[in-house]
Amino acid sequence: MPSLCRLKSAAAATVLLAAASPVAAQYRLPPDSVVRRIIDEQVGPKHTAGLVIGLLDADGTRRILSAGKADNGAVQLDANTVFEIGSISKTFTNALLADMVRRGEVTLDQTVQSLLPSTVKMPTRNGKEITLLDLATASSGIPRMPSNFKPKDPANPFADYTVAQLYEYLNGLTLTRDIGAQYEYSNTGMGLLGHVLALRLKKTYFEAVEERVLKPLGMKDTRIDLTPSMRSRLALGHDQAGKIVANWDIPSLAGAGALRSTVNDMFKFLAANLDSTSKPLGPTLALTHGTRRPTTIPNMTIGLAWHILKGPGGTIVWHNGGTGGYRTWTGFDQAKRVGIVLLTNSAIGADDVALHLIDSLIPLGKPPTVRKEVAIDPAILPKYVGTYRFAPEFALVVTVENGTLMIAATGQGKVPAHAASEREFFVDGVDASVTFVVDSTGQATSAVLNQDGGKQTGQRVP
Repeated sequence: MPSLCRLKSAAAATVLLAAASPVAAQYRLPPDSVVRRIIDEQVGPKHTAGLVIGLLDADGTRRILSAGKADNGAVQLDANTVFEIGSISKTFTNALLADMVRRGEVTLDQTVQSLLPSTVKMPTRNGKEITLLDLATASSGIPRMPSNFKPKDPANPFADYTVAQLYEYLNGLTLTRDIGAQYEYSNTGMGLLGHVLALRLKKTYFEAVEERVLKPLGMKDTRIDLTPSMRSRLALGHDQAGKIVANWDIPSLAGAGALRSTVNDMFKFLAANLDSTSKPLGPTLALTHGTRRPTTIPNMTIGLAWHILKGPGGTIVWHNGGTGGYRTWTGFDQAKRVGIVLLTNSAIGADDVALHLIDSLIPLGKPPTVRKEVAIDPAILPKYVGTYRFAPEFALVVTVENGTLMIAATGQGKVPAHAASEREFFVDGVDASVTFVVDSTGQATSAVLNQDGGKQTGQRVP
């Protein structure tokens, strides 16, 4: 979703685990003392509200460590605490796809058009139609977010986006590049994939995933609509400044990021992914792990939703997720037969922690740049109000509330911004800043987003 995740041969090829060598069988992730030190450092300096990490060793041992707070009464962070898992939901959508392929209900080269109502016309390009594989590998040419995505409530941005709006968007969409030509992470595409698979089965998205994936694996704590028990164990989400924020509801693009889960439930999913011979879903899940297409990220390819990283110490199959107040990660090394699930109730992620623990040669990320807030004349702020378009599917909306500049990225809630100077502003917990470009009257005409060592300019639009 805008922040559900930052990264990511048509014939189905089963990826079998390598025979367990004595080394692999004995491989263990770092000891608890090392993990504890690292996660305590994350929860402190990075202001992450709370974090639960589950480590699955090659011998089947499951370890759980936690730090921080849930901010929900007496709720304790543990293996049964409930989190929004965001874009990790995409791996469940593709587990459903793989199951339907194995049953002969769909094929990977089947066109999306064939599964939609006749009133919906999927975009084509150069005589080629978008297939299920194109959606599953984020290479359909469909942008990350639909252009008619204009939430009434930025704090719960997907809640009012309807299937009718999705169909309207598809009917008017013109692709800007060839289908299958380039990887572009797309919440729209993956949400559409979940939608058409559910249509094929004549069920809701959750009913389909529950029947084909969750129930077979005994995952009773992975749902979209929370049971009373799950609600009582929900960790509340926090924004970058540590403020509690609303949960997200994602009805129409559910396949892109609507699921909630726990570490204990995710352990079941990890274990099934690590053993291609396991019943009932090992062979099905194995279909999702093999490389299908390249990506634009060095040393990274994509399977069916899963990203496949050739790291310095091995190959990691992984996916992350993010909603308004949560950042999550899960992945595994098939050769070492280990896996990790890391769930936080914070908009400040810890992907680097999970990657480092599964491959010690991958360094931990650098701490965010420390910026100092300075006092400025509040009369300047209204001249920065507006929408700044950085890409067709991504913009920053700037407002002023009670004398504070507020910034909302597409699909995310508003967060307060602090002045580093009269024209540069930063947000707590995010290693990024926005600098406004102004005309002779001081009115902003564009904004420069400084993030990850790069700069992007967004023009102010009416």
